[in-house]
Amino acid sequence: MRTRTKWLSALAALAATASAAIAIAPAQAIGPDLLPLTVTNDSGRPEAVHLYVLGTDIRAGRLGYVNQAGGFTPWSPGGNPPTPAPDVSIAGPGPGGSVTLRVPRFISGRVYMSFGEKLKFSLTPDGLVQPAPWASGDPNSGILFDWSEFTYNDDGLWLNSSQVDMFAVPHAVSVTGASGATKKTGELKPGGRDAIISGIRGQAGWGGSVMSRPDGTVLRVLAPGKAADVGLFDRNYLDSYITQAWNAYTSRTLTVQPFGDRPDVKYFGRTSGTTMDFTNTAGQRVASFAKPSTADVWGCDGALHAPNDQVVGPIARTLCAALHRSTLGRIDTQPGGGPADFYQGAITNHYSRLVHQNMVDGKAYGFAFDDVQAQESLVHDGDPRSAGITLNPFTGGGTTPPPAGGSSIVSNWHGKCVDVPNGNFADGQRLAVRDCTGGANQKFEFTGGTIRTRNDKCVDVAWGSTANGAAVQLATCSGNPAQQFALTAAGDLVNPQANKCVDVAEWNPANGAVLHMWDCVGGANQKWRRA
Repeated sequence: MRTRTKWLSALAALAATASAAIAIAPAQAIGPDLLPLTVTNDSGRPEAVHLYVLGTDIRAGRLGYVNQAGGFTPWSPGGNPPTPAPDVSIAGPGPGGSVTLRVPRFISGRVYMSFGEKLKFSLTPDGLVQPAPWASGDPNSGILFDWSEFTYNDDGLWLNSSQVDMFAVPHAVSVTGASGATKKTGELKPGGRDAIISGIRGQAGWGGSVMSRPDGTVLRVLAPGKAADVGLFDRNYLDSYITQAWNAYTSRTLTVQPFGDRPDVKYFGRTSGTTMDFTNTAGQRVASFAKPSTADVWGCDGALHAPNDQVVGPIARTLCAALHRSTLGRIDTQPGGGPADFYQGAITNHYSRLVHQNMVDGKAYGFAFDDVQAQESLVHDGDPRSAGITLNPFTGGGTTPPPAGGSSIVSNWHGKCVDVPNGNFADGQRLAVRDCTGGANQKFEFTGGTIRTRNDKCVDVAWGSTANGAAVQLATCSGNPAQQFALTAAGDLVNPQANKCVDVAEWNPANGAVLHMWDCVGGANQKWRRA
């Protein structure tokens, strides 16, 4: 079933709060009417990038799209069944390049970025049907893509990366203000994408959240709520912890102080049966919450629905964040603790834990109210002059990509390069040598003792063999010793497990000659260099 998601699950609340804070006097417009937003492609991936700026004109409440020059166009009415939306993609930057878009004031929406294929949107009479790649039959399920969320109005720019629904494309967001200072967040640690994927796969019961193409390319890791919705994760995963945390307050009091700048505002919760009632400092009951389900916690909705008010909503946000972070029942004043105290339970949001753990600054939007205690990957400037989204390397992390998208591995014997034949990066593809072209199928990254291609595959000794003649191939990176290689000072490319060298088979000088493992004998067909 195809679903429509709401714009800016958490960001909208932030923008609304900021607007309410200055409601006494209308804001004076600052910042350019068309804000430059530069998308930089440091991903190291060879595919074409397609960009989309989609959102809502918050003055008129109209859904539409923005072209590269900053012009907003409302969507035409769609039909039932949904009708295809027009192609409103903007050509993105090539490897190492940048493209600048213009974002008009009074737009709240998303910047989508897809690799290789354009996204497929459709329209109903109610508006745009956005991609939902976790849902069966969604036409975008096989496309590698992601998005950032933004609001730009007279109070400035809010821009965040979002992992609320899924983690897919590593990217950082930034904003530069009138002073020239730049704020940035959302950048992964080196190797962070691989660490998140392998961490989820290694967590008992969570591996189904990783969605891959048939060739093994990891497209995304689903947030637990999305994975549970489509049967890829235990729908009742949190139930035992929720019951334990909820019942903790039958015998003691939970104190909620939802506003960091107003410590005098406190609410006191006690559980009776399955209901937690809250009173204010005057002893008046101000809110009641039924014990939430696992789905209510993942979505911060249902029993934890947070209206845009000053009492029930802030308490609900606080409860939901504490349940995600497994601090409810352990810390009796909420929001409570800090990052070192979060996700400590065996039953916890391991998805959000791993995403936060692998961010340079520890900030991420792992769930809708991750902004409680300012843990979100958000930048804001009240007087912005420009903004940016940087597509970061998929394997190396950081802001500096490998030179020219990686290194070539060149034979000292005849000067040919290690090559992925026909650019086929599927598991089991045997490696060969070919005239050096500088193409993506001849670029490799040496990281963590592995040799990786630009689409997240590792050079591998087939079946972990230690025999002479074992094929050298590509395989999904797994940490197996068969994927460990060292290029020595003598030019030998050695697999330590086999204690053998990568060798041009049969001393074949032709293009297409395959590679295999052989006893290290010092022959010229076993000598390599990086270039």
